[in-house]
Amino acid sequence: MLFNLRILLNNAALRNGHNFVVRNFRCGQPLQNKVQLKGRDLLTLKNFTGEEIKYMLWLSADLKFRIKEKGEYLPLLQGKSLGMIFEKRSTRTRLSTETGFALLGGHPCFLTTQDIHLGVNESLMDTARVLSSMTDAVLARVYKQSDLDILAKEASIPIINGLSDSYHPIQILADYLTLQEHYGSLKGLTLSWIGDGNNILHSIMMSAAKFGMHLQAATPKNGTKLSLTNDPLEAARGGNVLITDTWISMGQEEEKKKRLQAFQGYQVTMKTAKVAASDWTFLHCLPRKPEEVDDEVFYSPRSLVFPEAENRKWTIMAVMVSLLTDYSPQLQKPKF
Repeated sequence: MLFNLRILLNNAALRNGHNFVVRNFRCGQPLQNKVQLKGRDLLTLKNFTGEEIKYMLWLSADLKFRIKEKGEYLPLLQGKSLGMIFEKRSTRTRLSTETGFALLGGHPCFLTTQDIHLGVNESLMDTARVLSSMTDAVLARVYKQSDLDILAKEASIPIINGLSDSYHPIQILADYLTLQEHYGSLKGLTLSWIGDGNNILHSIMMSAAKFGMHLQAATPKNGTKLSLTNDPLEAARGGNVLITDTWISMGQEEEKKKRLQAFQGYQVTMKTAKVAASDWTFLHCLPRKPEEVDDEVFYSPRSLVFPEAENRKWTIMAVMVSLLTDYSPQLQKPKF
């Protein structure tokens, strides 16, 4: 039986619902901003209020408009450096972070497991203190969420979750910005998750309520942390946004045969889309395998996967600016 999460925001948030589309924004003077994120860690969206997440989306749209559309140069991070710890390989996280931080005038420093072994050659406590003395922030893409928690506890600089086995908050920010640009508002959308009960789904669960979005999820019986329904079509029914992700995450390669068997029938196809809302769209955080979604859906005009990928850059830039500076967006603040 489908567990349909229908969650409303508080009364103040419900009164807002206007468009959040970059092309409709008006430039103006810097506005007084009550949200202050400077110096904070971003480990999970659970730790942020709806207004704080909205602020990061607003700032993402502001930077995208000013830099991409107006061609402005904004060296907001000039003189700052970023430590990038990657236990897991990445295309979008690395490129978006390196190019985005550099575009804002900062210096990103990329560290792989050949450069640094968290908790192996040096304790996490010592690593956190060394990095705090040499960089202004750290983005870490790791296996264990507990490693991020220790880094955040011991560091004196912001620690940003670039991905862990539990959460992927910066991906969700990009997803929400993409949906804002397409639909004009997030409130009232139904997100239909079809796939593994993984870090992406966990992050959606921690944040969808704060925008008044509904969540319908289907996961197979494979020992994951969430099992709301086992029927993909039931989860997709009436959904505005069809979402899936990799079935085999890094570190799960030995489970490939078992997982492919468990996910039989979970491929997103036009058959899936037929039961969705008439304005359905499709998201996938990439990289994608054909067994997860077929070409007809993945390359259709309804697919937002490539704008979603680009928005990884603008949202991570907004995260860095909000955690490291006092900058306020120049664009008119959107009403949600």
